Amino acid sequence: MPELMITEALHMPRYRYQVYPDADALAEAAARDFVAAARSAIREHGVFFVALAGGSTPRALYTLLAAPPYREQVDWLRVQVFFGDERCVGPEDAQSNFRMAREALLAHVPVPAEQIHRMQGDAADVREAARRYAAELAILPSTAEGWPRFDFVLLGMGEDGHTASLFPGTAILEERSVPVAAVHVDKLAAWRISLTLPVLDAAARVRVLVAGAGKRGVVSEIMGADGPLEKYPVSWLKPRPTLIWYMDVAVAADLAPAAEK
Repeated sequence: MPELMITEALHMPRYRYQVYPDADALAEAAARDFVAAARSAIREHGVFFVALAGGSTPRALYTLLAAPPYREQVDWLRVQVFFGDERCVGPEDAQSNFRMAREALLAHVPVPAEQIHRMQGDAADVREAARRYAAELAILPSTAEGWPRFDFVLLGMGEDGHTASLFPGTAILEERSVPVAAVHVDKLAAWRISLTLPVLDAAARVRVLVAGAGKRGVVSEIMGADGPLEKYPVSWLKPRPTLIWYMDVAVAADLAPAAEK
């Protein structure tokens, strides 16, 4: 089946979305994008600052990046790896975003250990862990407003419209003073650590990867709206430049094709 691509979302000029036949094709496209972003950043300022996401869709991307031909196309010695969020579990826990990224990608590429910045989800004081992680972001360049500026941020989306650990109705959504915060997610009865919206919006490139029919309704609502929807935190994102979504056809089934540009 040929690759499908829809470059503009209706009514949402701040979004672009690209649609692929299946999750594998989506991951291949995201891998090409990752490589291009890494090369561009390293050419411009000698290092690639990336924030990785958890979840099943990013895992497929990481598996591709860990193997030829993509592995050889990135100068991993110049990559600084961060995370968009983390569950409050240890690094060996099955629920750990760090563990997933390590098993799928980081254990297979030569990123120096000191350049992999794990969120300390297993810390006794989760708020202090968030403060320490914010301090680690000091090595990133800053925007004019003083926010750390990632070269590339990967995000997923849950079926409730959350992204990173920005869940509906949580206090972190209103956070505008720090780049990293701890958040208690009542419906999960659990704490998380997450980058905040201003940092996500400050990134040079932000990509949301979504696959599977279970997210179809949420995506349809977001793409059909004229602005952010309070109940779906992922729709609050407003990075400069335009946010790009990578979707499979199962997610995009309700979206009307827009004119190619």
